[in-house]
Amino acid sequence: MPTSLPSSSRPGADHTPTVGELDLEARSSLRRLSRSSNVHTTEQSDGYDVEYRKLRLEKVVLVAVWTEGSTAQIEASLAELRALAETAGSEVADMLYQRRDKPDSATFIGSGKVDELRDVVVETGADTVVVDGELSPGQMIALEKALDVKVIDRTMLILDIFAQHAKSREGKAQVALAQMEYLITRVRGWGGALSRQAGGRAGSNGGVGLRGPGETKIEADRRRLRQDMARLRREIAGMKTARDTKRRRRDESTVPQVAIAGYTNAGKSSLINALTGAGVLVEDALFATLDPTTRRAELADGRHVVFSDTVGFVRHLPTQLVEAFRSTLEEVLAADVVLHVVDGSDPFPLAQIAAVNSVIGDLVAETGEEAPPEIIVVNKIDVADPLVLAELRSALADRAEVVFVSAATGEGVDELETRLEMHLNALDTTVELLVPYDRGDVVSRLHTRGTVVREEYTDDGTVVEVRLPAVIAAEVDEFRRG
Repeated sequence: MPTSLPSSSRPGADHTPTVGELDLEARSSLRRLSRSSNVHTTEQSDGYDVEYRKLRLEKVVLVAVWTEGSTAQIEASLAELRALAETAGSEVADMLYQRRDKPDSATFIGSGKVDELRDVVVETGADTVVVDGELSPGQMIALEKALDVKVIDRTMLILDIFAQHAKSREGKAQVALAQMEYLITRVRGWGGALSRQAGGRAGSNGGVGLRGPGETKIEADRRRLRQDMARLRREIAGMKTARDTKRRRRDESTVPQVAIAGYTNAGKSSLINALTGAGVLVEDALFATLDPTTRRAELADGRHVVFSDTVGFVRHLPTQLVEAFRSTLEEVLAADVVLHVVDGSDPFPLAQIAAVNSVIGDLVAETGEEAPPEIIVVNKIDVADPLVLAELRSALADRAEVVFVSAATGEGVDELETRLEMHLNALDTTVELLVPYDRGDVVSRLHTRGTVVREEYTDDGTVVEVRLPAVIAAEVDEFRRG
């Protein structure tokens, strides 16, 4: 029998307005649509008949199947699903889970449990059921017929959140492509509009205008979807060219690239604000950052670096999103070092680390590139359970690059910056140069592109001991002393 978990009130967004921050109140207001507009077709506007689901809902019931793990793990998984649903603009009425060896092939939870779920839906007045898993088209149809409400799976929920938060042209195109890849197997017809092929009484060919081979309505819809998907892929490829050009310019500038990656809502944007003072959007919501944010900053030793805030990862991230956001995720592989941010307040932070490493590992395998070195940053230690932090310290004891910080209070941020400086210094070359006095431009460049350790003036010129990127060191090799 499914065990019901008590629902809690929706957490409020905790943020401090900063320069350049989006209007979060305006974002929330976009989520309110009338209940009658929750389900509609795009035949009139897009030309194909697809059931396109907008999660602008009032009440939802969450359902999960427990196949392995402890009770605490399934409750944590449902808590994450609740956060996803609330981020999408829904109010969670109840949360249910069931123990099974594997999901039922017909209805995901079994026919007997469907009746119990129907009673919960009627009792709570919910208009949508959200399933923690990816449903097949058959399972979705069977559940909707049995429950008489709309059924959403985890993948569709995440896609809807991405659609709400995407702001840039590239981000919107990536989300649209991911949605189409998901919807192409779920195209539905409506009544008589289902088919354009001949049909009718036995022995007839369907009458005038309906004889001969034809194309079903669903086939036509899927053909148009494939055409739109091909167009979006071409557009994204063109945008990737522009992104590669910008990245090439950053590489030529020899300024170190630092990518901030990690689980969604782990505090990546808060950390980049703590390190740089930039006004990056901070919101207590999942997937608040979809479009990569790049900020230039100066470390304590005078070194200039570029921080890139990337899209967050999540457990069971839909494959459609991984493919669509490939150009964005490649920012991680192009970095000199990755700050892997972990939410220390999560009850199972090691599972977050595994989920992020899984996505990055798949990306490395497909691209053939080598993953950059990483520094694991355990964030939110000011609100974390001491026992969980102790478990993390023990599990990560063999990792040399682990820092525990709180981006909210600033605790540990100085240590992180020091670790980052030490790591970047290891990538540099220390040289001693003798620069003639008439080459003041070289000395100026050394101060801008490197870290000057020692500088003194002699009869022959300026002696400079400096740490430089290997490329710059090669360019000034003619001034090397001795």
